[in-house]
Amino acid sequence: MSDVLFTAHATAKGGRRGHVKSESGLIDHDLSMPSDDTDKKGTNPEELFAAGYAACFDGALNVVASKKKKEIETSITADVNFMKDPDDNGFKIGVVLNAEVNGVSQEEAEDLVEAAHQFCPYSKATRGNIEVKLNAKAV
Repeated sequence: MSDVLFTAHATAKGGRRGHVKSESGLIDHDLSMPSDDTDKKGTNPEELFAAGYAACFDGALNVVASKKKKEIETSITADVNFMKDPDDNGFKIGVVLNAEVNGVSQEEAEDLVEAAHQFCPYSKATRGNIEVKLNAKAV
């Protein structure tokens, strides 16, 4: 394993209808299935993954822009889709990353988003494992 810079810790109990809590206590949520017909409120693994991926990708995009001497303002929305997997009768996820980039042309926004996708640790972790679609929009 490479040199570890830090380690995040979270524990889940009870699966998709249980509870998840980070060691720091900043994440402390009940989990629920969005498809359940219940009044129970909670988050789900896809929502948590979307938040992490969006934050990581936004950071990567700003690092890439900085290296290219571009001053930008950005917003990333990650749509994480929970889908049936026809190959094994199980389930899978797919991601759509919607990037709004202020301060550059549409072509530059697309180039920066693609470069960020090559640099982002979440993108590296998912590459070849799940479908990730990139949408860049200069604003």
